[in-house]
Amino acid sequence: MRAITLLNLHVCLIKRDKTLSCAVCTSTFFIMSTVIMPTSTDTSASFTHGNAPLADGETMTDNNPILAYHAMIDLPNTAQQNAAATTPAYVTPPYVLWFRNFAPYINTHRGKTFVIMFNGEAVNHDNFSHLIHDFALLHSLGIKLVLVHGARPQIDANLAENHIETPMADDVRITTKEAMPYILKAVGSIRLQIEAQLSMGLANSPMYGSRIDAISGNFVTARPYGIRNGIDYQFTGEVRAIDAEAIHNNLIHDHVVILGSMGYSATGEVFNLLAEDVALQAAISLKADKLIFLGEQTGIYKDGTHLLKEMIPHEVTRFLRDVPESSEIARFLRAASDACQYGIHRTHIISYAKDGALLEELFTRDGSGTLISHDPYEEIRRADIDDVVGLIELLEPLEEQGILVRRSRERLESDIENFSVIERDGMVLGCAALYPLNDQAAEVACVAVHPDYRNGSRGADLIAFLEQQARSRGIHELYVLTTRTAHWFVEQGFMEVPAESLPADRYAFYDNTRNSKVLKKVL
Repeated sequence: MRAITLLNLHVCLIKRDKTLSCAVCTSTFFIMSTVIMPTSTDTSASFTHGNAPLADGETMTDNNPILAYHAMIDLPNTAQQNAAATTPAYVTPPYVLWFRNFAPYINTHRGKTFVIMFNGEAVNHDNFSHLIHDFALLHSLGIKLVLVHGARPQIDANLAENHIETPMADDVRITTKEAMPYILKAVGSIRLQIEAQLSMGLANSPMYGSRIDAISGNFVTARPYGIRNGIDYQFTGEVRAIDAEAIHNNLIHDHVVILGSMGYSATGEVFNLLAEDVALQAAISLKADKLIFLGEQTGIYKDGTHLLKEMIPHEVTRFLRDVPESSEIARFLRAASDACQYGIHRTHIISYAKDGALLEELFTRDGSGTLISHDPYEEIRRADIDDVVGLIELLEPLEEQGILVRRSRERLESDIENFSVIERDGMVLGCAALYPLNDQAAEVACVAVHPDYRNGSRGADLIAFLEQQARSRGIHELYVLTTRTAHWFVEQGFMEVPAESLPADRYAFYDNTRNSKVLKKVL
């Protein structure tokens, strides 16, 4: 449109004043080349009237038709445009921030052994191809993978198709001799399917150039389940031993090991096993760093609505009382509880249906499912000198807002023994300090929680932790000085008192310019 406007205006000028035609023609060509076809980044160039450049500070006059022409057609200021175009953008792309945040977890997980179990329902789900891509990604990051798969729906389909019934007892299939060929067919087909997808290397797929070698074999030694409560389980078995050395040798050669729900006896028989049992025993034998269960649910829910991010073994025991023994969640939780007892410090329960759930669980601080850990994933403890950097990062924003009194790094280092922190996966989420004032009183200070974690009860937990410390020291009075959060401390059992109620030594340093409210709690 600009080019058309230029040409039309040029025609009008020619008709009105032929003496301007040459100058206008020359100028039109110059302007068009500047606006439509820029070839130079030199923003200091000026418009010319014939061959004479405009002087510095020259304005539009009748003697400057080109500038008048520029104003008439509302041409953009090319100097400003070029300057704006060359101005660097300082906004960091989100994917750069994500990748930087992932980096610590990549370093932590590299070289570690993960046992990942998924059932036959996961194989049938539309998201399974994405899971394979995520497995390949973990493998490319140097994580040693052992994949354990179930086959219950595939076995049920094969048996139903061939009109063979296998009764269940205590949610365990009684494997008959007639059913065994069809069970082997189902388990074998899943293994081949996994191997085929791990071999994929299309240029337009996340697995391009991955080159994953999948290994399976007779790594699981089994024994018969036997006769229990008068029921002969026939070819149903349980894990007797895992050839950890053979699996380890394959892992160090960068192979992905695939284990199915089948085991082999010393007499050459094949037994049908529970995939959860295979995964558990493999993790224990390999001393795996993580045991991961991919199930139908996102994790463990309390009251059916609230996702439990973390559980410890005794909480699992209580939870199992209200869960049907035959449910998938019950099998996962029993295996997770046993894993903790045998030294597997991290067991995860996440969803196979949620795209990216595995990566979210492993490479973000909050994860996507439920973590069952031997030790609390998030803990309150006394601070040490290594926490100073985390304290600075937590307190600086509040100090800049004037909520907290500014403290130097040197003061934090000297006062570190007075601080307690909430730590989650190596990150300081909250802190509080307890400063003794005399034999009977102490001051609570620097109560802070990371903005992303203020919805829970972490602040109250910190106060409770400090109260426990105070009682152990024989302290019965707690004071707090605050300008913004007096109401919250009242909710924690504190009562507002005059500033003169402070112990004399502390009142001598009371800052009248801040006009802080003083609150007291008697323990």
